[in-house]
Amino acid sequence: MPGPHDLFVRYTFGQPERAAAELRAVLPPRVVSQVDWSTLQPESGSVVDPELRETESDLLFSARLRGGRPLLFYVLMEHQSSVDGWMALRMLRYVVRQLEHWRKANPESKKLPVVVPLVMYHGPDGTWTAPRRVEELFEMPDEAEEKEVWRALVPRFEYLLDDLTAERADALMARPGPPLARLAWLALRYGRTEELANRLPTWTALFAQVHAAPDGTENLKVVIRYLFLVGDKTTRQTAGQVLHSVMDARQAEDLMRSYGEQLIERGRRKGLKQGLALGRAEGLLRILVARGLLVDEQARQRVLTCMDLATLNKWLDRAVTATTLSEVWGDPVQ
Repeated sequence: MPGPHDLFVRYTFGQPERAAAELRAVLPPRVVSQVDWSTLQPESGSVVDPELRETESDLLFSARLRGGRPLLFYVLMEHQSSVDGWMALRMLRYVVRQLEHWRKANPESKKLPVVVPLVMYHGPDGTWTAPRRVEELFEMPDEAEEKEVWRALVPRFEYLLDDLTAERADALMARPGPPLARLAWLALRYGRTEELANRLPTWTALFAQVHAAPDGTENLKVVIRYLFLVGDKTTRQTAGQVLHSVMDARQAEDLMRSYGEQLIERGRRKGLKQGLALGRAEGLLRILVARGLLVDEQARQRVLTCMDLATLNKWLDRAVTATTLSEVWGDPVQ
């Protein structure tokens, strides 16, 4: 299931005008001037590895340079709390996948389009410190002259980075772009920090600008939903006060009540799922013990901390005939 960050960034930056605001904020000015931004449009498909979908969102856009040549923008949103030191290698892999898809769709072309890779980061635990160049990941001789010789033999690739955690609030507010894009940058920047509730009142004017747009009420619903999901009780109370200052009181109450009820239902479903998973896990442990398999503490914790019902069901099916724990986990035969 997509998480709150994924849903929020897809809604906000999946729209070309707001995506253009993000790209313009990071691209070199000379590149910005050469892109025909009126041709920017979203493309379908995702190349993120399945096991990383809870911590990443990706969007693909196509555009044309002013001379007519095609251009692809690959935007990856990184939600995880820790910096990934292998991001350059992962981004290289994702870009190659995009190019392979493009080749299949355009078999007559003799050239590849330029793909501009961008990572937007908003983790809560400090600024981005991982290498942005893939050549920095290779082990090289220490001597400068030797290093240059070897560097010429390895892939050269670099991604752009929009590290929201390194930006000040006033700088994000001053970025050109639609009000929703600027409010989204701020919400992502401070959404998982202790500052969020105190910051919200300073964004009141921006909330009012978002609400004043033709689709403003719908956009505010998405923002409030995100704040409710990532914030605490104080955040929700403060968000309600901000809403009352920018829209009709009845509208604000209806919106707050709607998402409050959604949070309650979300918590209920989560509790039911956890209860089912725990029941499956305890049943699996009883089967393993009954069949005489040695279940050490590590294996016991692996079972009890698994919340994925599909995985637990697979383990249960295998436990009926398995003679080792490796067979239960489905580990490949060495």
